[in-house]
This record gives sequence, structure tokens and C-alpha cells, in this order.
Amino acid sequence: MPTARETGNCQLILALDIEERADAIELVKKTGGELEWVKIGLQMFTRYGPDYVREIGALGKKIFLDLKLHDIPNTVAKAIASVSDLPIHMLTLHTCGGREMMEWAVKAQQEHKPDLQLLGVTVLTSMDANGLAEMGIAESVENRISRLARLAQDSGMTGLVCSPHEVSLLKQTLGSSITLVTPGVRPAGADAGDQKRIMTPAKAAEAGSDFIVVGRPIYQADDPAAVVARIRSELS
Repeated sequence: MPTARETGNCQLILALDIEERADAIELVKKTGGELEWVKIGLQMFTRYGPDYVREIGALGKKIFLDLKLHDIPNTVAKAIASVSDLPIHMLTLHTCGGREMMEWAVKAQQEHKPDLQLLGVTVLTSMDANGLAEMGIAESVENRISRLARLAQDSGMTGLVCSPHEVSLLKQTLGSSITLVTPGVRPAGADAGDQKRIMTPAKAAEAGSDFIVVGRPIYQADDPAAVVARIRSELS
């Protein structure tokens, strides 16, 4: 998968983190053909299941399935095999599951769905240094992200989810071939919500993000298509 640095284009992903299936379908339709990517997270997947993923895929969207898998290696590998028949293009797993788990995941992906981009999650964008310290993790957010990112790359992973504030660091550390997907992006003036390490779309693209994920500023807007158009314009 080409990176934004190679194409000169950072792409927008709409996060469908809303309550009702019908509302999500209507939102996707309202955003129009300009929007290529959507994210389906754990909330909607656990409520509506694989058929919901297929329904969104039938609307012509590329799907980022954000399940953040984290379990023993065999279970994660079998989970990847289980979703391999779905129309998905990205899938997340937690890098803190360790090298063996990620290696098994990569092997399962290559075996069952070679065109699927696996994305490693290092530190959630809702976490900060205080949150890590409460879990007994003494290192800084930046150090933990860098260490887990290098481990992910060594394990065969080719993509990561990270805060836009870590993009430049990771590109320098891992090289431009790594695909970086960044939540925690908010248009200027938008409420930060539960995100702590945020950035505007233009700044995220400038830092080197390949994809940005935006949810509430789009789906809570009176005119979601207008917000999509504004973000896309900012990215370009």
C-alpha cells in the first residue's frame, strides 16, 4: 500500500462510531462518493456483526475494521482467518501482544488475505503519561510508542496506528514505507472529546500521516458532506 509521502495524498477515513445501524448507513450515503474509506469499530461490529460490514462494503466503501485484536498467537491468527472473507482492507491489533502474536498474525494475513493491511496499535490516543503510570509503565509515551513500533516492524507488520504527534518520529525511526493511520485528528475549532493527543488535518498530513481518522466532527455535523469536503480540501 503506497504511503502519503509517495502519493502526496493523505486520505480521510470516516469513523462510524455511532449507535444505530440505520443511522450509519444513512451517514455513509450522505457523505457521497467523495469519501472512499470508513472505519468500523468494536462497538458496531459486536452489535451488528459481519453482515453489517458487508452492507457497508456494498455501498462502495473501503473498510478499516478496528477490532484491536489482543490474545494468544493462535487465537489472533484464527480471528484474522475468520474475518478474511469480509470486504475489509485494514485490521488492527495491539502491538503489546508481543512478537510471537504479531508474527502469527502476519502469517495468517498472508495466507488468508494478502491484500489486507494489518495495523499495529501502540499507545491509544486516549492515553497519556499519567495513564501509563497508573498501569505501572514508567517509560514516556514516546519511548513506549517507538519501542513497540520497532517490535511491530521487526515482526513483519507494515502499518501502525498512532497519534499525529508521533508521525514524524515514526517515519524517521521506521522509514517512509511504513503506513501510518492517525486518529486524534480534529478540524480547527472542533471539540477534542476523549482524545488527548490531537492535531488538525492539515498538520497531520504535513507531519506525514498516510490516513487520518475523523468521527464526531463529521457525524455530529448538520451537513456531514460539507465537513468531509472541507477536510479533504484541507488535506490537499
